[in-house]
Amino acid sequence: MEPMKVAIYYRVSTTDQSIDMQRSDLQRYCEQRDWEIVREYADEGVSGMKDRRPALDALMEDARKRLVDAVVCWRFDRFARSTKHLIAALDEFRHLGIEFISYQENIDTGSPLGKAMFTIVAAIAELERNIIVERIRGGIRRAREQGTRLGRRPFADPSLLRTILLMKAQGKPIRAIAEALKVSKSFVHKTCKNSDSETLEIPACQN
Repeated sequence: MEPMKVAIYYRVSTTDQSIDMQRSDLQRYCEQRDWEIVREYADEGVSGMKDRRPALDALMEDARKRLVDAVVCWRFDRFARSTKHLIAALDEFRHLGIEFISYQENIDTGSPLGKAMFTIVAAIAELERNIIVERIRGGIRRAREQGTRLGRRPFADPSLLRTILLMKAQGKPIRAIAEALKVSKSFVHKTCKNSDSETLEIPACQN
C-alpha cells in the first residue's frame, strides 16, 4: 500500500518568529505514521488576517490538482484567517477528497470524529449559503413592496436617442451632449456605440 502523500503548512506572523517548532512537530508526526511529505509550505512574517498568502495560495492550488491526499497544519489559527475561511477550506477539501489534520487540536478528518466534523462543516456551509439566498430574496421582496423597479432599465425614449445621435453627428462632444440633455456621459457613449445608423438615417457615431 502506498504511503499517504501529505502537504505541510507552516505560518508565523512576524519575521522575528521561527517556524522551527512547527516543522519539528509536524515532520515527526508524519514520520511516525509513515506518511510521505510531498511538499512543505511556509508563510513567514505573514499576518493570518491577510486575504492573500503566497504559500497558502500555492498549497490550495496543488490541492485542487489532487497532488496530495492530506493537508497537515500545526493549529487551526496558523492555517485559517477566520472561522468562515476555515469552513470554506474544509468544505473544499471535503469535495476534493483530501483529509485535513490539525496537530494541536488533534483533529484528523480521516478519523470517525474528523469525518463527523466534515459533516458538520458541510452543514454549516450549506446553512450559510441558504442564509445568503434568503437575504437576497428578502431584499427583493422589500424593494418590490417599496415600489422599486427591479431588473434591467426600460429602453429610453426613442426621441432622446435620436437627439443624442443627431448632436453627435453634428460634431458635439459627448460631455456637451450629456450636460445639455441631463444624462450621463456613459449613457451617451453607449447610445452612440450601439446605434443603428441605417434605421436613423444619420452618420454612425465615431468612438
